[in-house]
Amino acid sequence: MDSLLIFAAGEPAWAPWTITLLKVIFGLGFVIFVHELGHFLVAKLCGVKCEKFYLGFDIFGLKLARYRWGETEYGIGILPLGGYVKMLGQEDNPARLREEVERAKAAQAAGAPAPTVEETGAPLDVAEAERALYDPRSYLAQSVPERMAIISAGVIMNVIFAFLMAIVAYQIGVREIAAAVGGVLPGDTAWQIGLDVGDRVVEIDGTRVRRFRDLQRAVSLGDVDDGVTLKVVRPGVEEPIDFVAKPRTDGLMPTIGVISPFTTTLSEEMPVYPASPAALARPQFNKGDRLVQIDDQKIDDYAQANRYLAAHPEKPITVVVERTADGSTERVSMKLQPRPLSELGMVMEIGPIAAVRQGSPADRAGLREGDRLLEIDGQPLGDPMTLPARAARLAGEKDEVTLTVQRAGETKPVTISTALGPAETAWMIYAPGSPVAVPALGIAYPVVNRVATVAPKSPAAAAGIRPGDIIEALKVIAPDRDSLSRDQLGIDPKDLDWDSLTSAPTVKLGPDAAQWPHVFSQIQGLPPGFKLRLTLAGGKDVTLQPRSSEEWFDADRGLQFEPLEVTRQAESFRDAVRLAKDETIDALTMVFQTIHRLSTGQVSSKLLGGPVTIFRAASHEASQGTAKLLLFLTMLSANLAVLNFLPIPVLDGGHMVFLAYEGLRGRPPSEKVHLGLTYFGLALILLLMVWVLGLDFGLIARQ
Repeated sequence: MDSLLIFAAGEPAWAPWTITLLKVIFGLGFVIFVHELGHFLVAKLCGVKCEKFYLGFDIFGLKLARYRWGETEYGIGILPLGGYVKMLGQEDNPARLREEVERAKAAQAAGAPAPTVEETGAPLDVAEAERALYDPRSYLAQSVPERMAIISAGVIMNVIFAFLMAIVAYQIGVREIAAAVGGVLPGDTAWQIGLDVGDRVVEIDGTRVRRFRDLQRAVSLGDVDDGVTLKVVRPGVEEPIDFVAKPRTDGLMPTIGVISPFTTTLSEEMPVYPASPAALARPQFNKGDRLVQIDDQKIDDYAQANRYLAAHPEKPITVVVERTADGSTERVSMKLQPRPLSELGMVMEIGPIAAVRQGSPADRAGLREGDRLLEIDGQPLGDPMTLPARAARLAGEKDEVTLTVQRAGETKPVTISTALGPAETAWMIYAPGSPVAVPALGIAYPVVNRVATVAPKSPAAAAGIRPGDIIEALKVIAPDRDSLSRDQLGIDPKDLDWDSLTSAPTVKLGPDAAQWPHVFSQIQGLPPGFKLRLTLAGGKDVTLQPRSSEEWFDADRGLQFEPLEVTRQAESFRDAVRLAKDETIDALTMVFQTIHRLSTGQVSSKLLGGPVTIFRAASHEASQGTAKLLLFLTMLSANLAVLNFLPIPVLDGGHMVFLAYEGLRGRPPSEKVHLGLTYFGLALILLLMVWVLGLDFGLIARQ
């Protein structure tokens, strides 16, 4: 039994989807096929009769196809969770049969009657039993080394297959996201230690890296106690900088809060966000446009564009892009208007400082985690969601501010003077649990879902929301599509992904769910006519429509960028072999490391996936090109090899353990031990299958 499990112009419109689907089906089927082919070929070389060769399991005799050629039945089973080769005698436990034969021989030598078979009560036919046990074409008749070769052949074939597919992939050339920083989550590890947009990670714990997934793996499977050491190249800094990052461990796996990098080329899928200033600009932005200038600032990379936009949220800007069409390149200018913040007219409660960024003005001034902000320059704190923009504005007007804070253990408020950082700081992306970051100060604080104040004549006031109300859930309500126009959206309403808009799930709020900063960031830039349904504590639902702020603006103008990728292509066949060897070893060790981290709880078992997860992942990789699919199959084949060689009865590794015992002791384990361990292994595999299928089909929540 071998199980498949992952740890996780001119053509008709359907053609790309069909080709991708066929690639995925062929690729996944081939991974299973080569595994079973290994068992089959070595068994044939040893003279063993192979009765069946199946992809998938024909449970209850159900199969999609079958064909008999010679002595072997080839087929495709109804259950696509792996495959198997059925060899003559493989299902029998040789221990019991050999014990019966020896008992019968001993009785004959002593002149006693032949013992009976327990199941039938009939006398044991020694000659027939020996023929069954020692049939020269039986799996059981082979020597222990031969049986070990048969069992291990599947795993060996998977490793060879992984290696060969990686060779082909690197000869084609593989494009992968670069190991660079496109953003940091507020208050998270990367934000605290000082990583910034545009930084490029070149080494992790002394190992050179090029891909963003290498960074993800090193963090999630690395040392969470002492942290991982990142060597970073920063634009404008001559020498690399070393950072020690201790990952957060309160999620499904350890993370440091780094977002993948971007280029200055507009997305090929959606270059602008609907109803944003970028969508309403004329002339229109096109897919593949490359941003080269904003106002008088030349733009060389995403970090420059990000910081310039963040530093000038309140004024119209002129964006220049390079556009290639019909073999020629031209420069096109567009004017983008400011993007007002969407607000509801209520101020939420602020929590104590959750993190202080290393080397920031707040760090130098002595602000601490746990301090609670009360006033700025003697004035009330105001809305914690607009404090980052207010601090950035103050940074352009004065050198320092005076903060009044309530410090834990102190009876009276403490006054602290602190400098302000530069206003040109990238805007933040808020994950569900993120606090609010104030870049000009270098602090981050939570904003909870309890209403502190409500502005008169605001959407919140009209909906009946009062101070003290707790918001427990939020859902976006889309208007009728016919009510929206191109003038409002900047694009044809028919081009909206209406299914995702109308089926957006309800967002739960609370200490163990989404926090208000995430919700606030999600409602920014909602197209006209969209409303919010808020569920308050006690079960009361209210509906309100956000309004545009007259004072505060979103730095994000709605431009969507392509990811920053690196292409790894072998310069020669020898180079492809070297890269493939490293990739295969990397894939094998990653599986072992993941299993180890699963056993310690560092990585959650909710990250496992079964057939549905595998198919979705393969489909995504196939849509990125053949080379990406081949590298995915390299990983999958290595995954299958390692998992099937675990010492679990019913898997190849379990059979190897039984064979090793037989080789050392000269006889197989007893029937009682063999049967008990086999049932235990089968139960373990079935439980694992139930778990991953539950995750695949959403019956078990991953969060």
